[in-house]
Amino acid sequence: METAVPIDVKALFNLTYGMYIVSTEWEGRRNGQIANSVMQVTSTPSTVAVCLNKENLTWELLLKSGKFSVAVLEEEVPMTFIGTFGFKSGRQIDKFAECNWKTGPAGTPIVLDHTLSWIEAKVFERVDVYTHSVFFGEVLSCSCLKEGSPLTYANYHLVKKGKSPKSAPTYSLNAVK
Repeated sequence: METAVPIDVKALFNLTYGMYIVSTEWEGRRNGQIANSVMQVTSTPSTVAVCLNKENLTWELLLKSGKFSVAVLEEEVPMTFIGTFGFKSGRQIDKFAECNWKTGPAGTPIVLDHTLSWIEAKVFERVDVYTHSVFFGEVLSCSCLKEGSPLTYANYHLVKKGKSPKSAPTYSLNAVK
């Protein structure tokens, strides 16, 4: 029998993440959200994974569309921009009315402001993990827009003094800081 060991949630701060905007569109309705759980899974074929909260509109639209884009944010992104995509709901506002964006070759909305590069992917598998789903996608198109340093989760918290929204996987860590 395993002995219960206290969990020091501060240890989770040592995991490294980037900061991204994951977007999708279904029947004319666009939405995007800040996500830190994005990663490349394989190179041949090129695949990526994104993790989204099941309560978010982006999750709901992605279930229907089966395609998403990832915008890799630059380190200099203003907190107001992060606030639009991270702390406001697409159920109440059109987040894309507040930024420059384009429709990508695969038909997904791609945020251009404060973006170093973007990726479009088609979902081939979804894995539900309690409150979230991990969507695995085969890369359909991608491009670099400019040079720069990508925003990391550590920079967001330590330099920009940002917090995690309630729907983020790391939300419960806000109280530990």
